[in-house]
Amino acid sequence: MRNEARQKDNHMNQNPITVVIGTDMETDVGSFTPYYEGLTKGTPLLLDLFEETDVTTTFLFTGDSVKAHPEVARECLARGHEVGSHSLQHETVGDPLFDLPGTKPILEHEVLPRLRLNTELIEQATGVRPVSFRCPRLWGSTAVVRALDELGYVADLTYPMYFHREQFAPYFSSLEDWTQRGDSSVLQIPNFADMVMESNDPGLERDRDQWPLFRTKGGRYMLERSMAFKQFCDGKQIDTYLCFYIHPWEFWPMEKSYNFGEATVIPESFITENVGPGAIDELRILIEGLKAEGAVFMQAKDVPALVRERQSQRVGV
Repeated sequence: MRNEARQKDNHMNQNPITVVIGTDMETDVGSFTPYYEGLTKGTPLLLDLFEETDVTTTFLFTGDSVKAHPEVARECLARGHEVGSHSLQHETVGDPLFDLPGTKPILEHEVLPRLRLNTELIEQATGVRPVSFRCPRLWGSTAVVRALDELGYVADLTYPMYFHREQFAPYFSSLEDWTQRGDSSVLQIPNFADMVMESNDPGLERDRDQWPLFRTKGGRYMLERSMAFKQFCDGKQIDTYLCFYIHPWEFWPMEKSYNFGEATVIPESFITENVGPGAIDELRILIEGLKAEGAVFMQAKDVPALVRERQSQRVGV
């Protein structure tokens, strides 16, 4: 028992925080609009913040966004960040977790060709083939992982921890069930969720999810939840990885409703609450707080090598 306690204490003392920030490059307001105000005006604010705080991140582009604004993708690369992909048109490529009006999943046989085209569009625009991916709305599937494996991707930032609640650290996905460990070449990097709180959302437990709390409740709140998650990981003796998802439109003023002639889109208030440049200040608080705790920021494409290295070190102990 003493030996087990000593091993647990050693893990807690030697468990650094690895952070991956994935910015989903899509149309404004969660793709409920066709506009790119956030992409063109919010992205520069993010790039300046990342330079100011000296962190490296991953920007995940839809094929449509990189066609419309290839210069934004090239600027992300030029500023030292990774450019990955985020589906062709922000469509539902995986298995939906809840209903959205007018949103239907594409057919399984459409997944590979659409992700291949998304990949090609990004490579054509930037000269660099993307190897990191995230499904829109964190709606993943085994079909998606199989397509990513075939296309040479190495990282998938999709797994919604708040919903599946089984995997709390990166793992190589099974080609039979993407939510389980397997022998594919695709590393699944789970999106951080609050696994300490008591959920008041039976079944879905979406209130555990991180988004958009950094701007609705603030950077300090998110830092507290992040450190609580580290304690959660320490207790399970697993490495602490914090994968965040944000969008450039969150950092530029958005309208509360949009009229399209035949219909008006009125997002729930939390979606547009506190969007604008003030969100940059809250994200800065979170980043600086994590850095003060010794966190290391990485691009998604580099995490698989780190995971393999740590796994080999454990085998050799």
